[in-house]
Amino acid sequence: MVKTKTWIIIISAIFLLSLVFSALIWLRPQKANVAEIYVDGELYRTVDLSEANEDETFTVDTGRGVNTVLVSAGKIRVVDADCPDGVCVKSGWLTGSAPIVCLPHRLVIKLADSGGLDAVAG
Repeated sequence: MVKTKTWIIIISAIFLLSLVFSALIWLRPQKANVAEIYVDGELYRTVDLSEANEDETFTVDTGRGVNTVLVSAGKIRVVDADCPDGVCVKSGWLTGSAPIVCLPHRLVIKLADSGGLDAVAG
């Protein structure tokens, strides 16, 4: 009988701890989803993607060429560029940690540091 009570207490404690940790993760404040646009390594503009309720298109004239950027429903991408290869346009929507890069125009669009965990390859 004592063994059964011990197991019930252990299982209940594990269940309560998992509920507490789940609540902490669920209720923690979310960071703003911000994209940063750099030209020649200098911050050109920041865009709060969480506030993008309707489509916004703007151009970035880098002095080496022009990129047209589209912000739509919390996402960002380059939709047009006058560079010879068009890799930035083919990159599509910015997702994850891989930035959108236009080497001929020296343009980089990346998500701002969200304060999450980061992996380092070594």
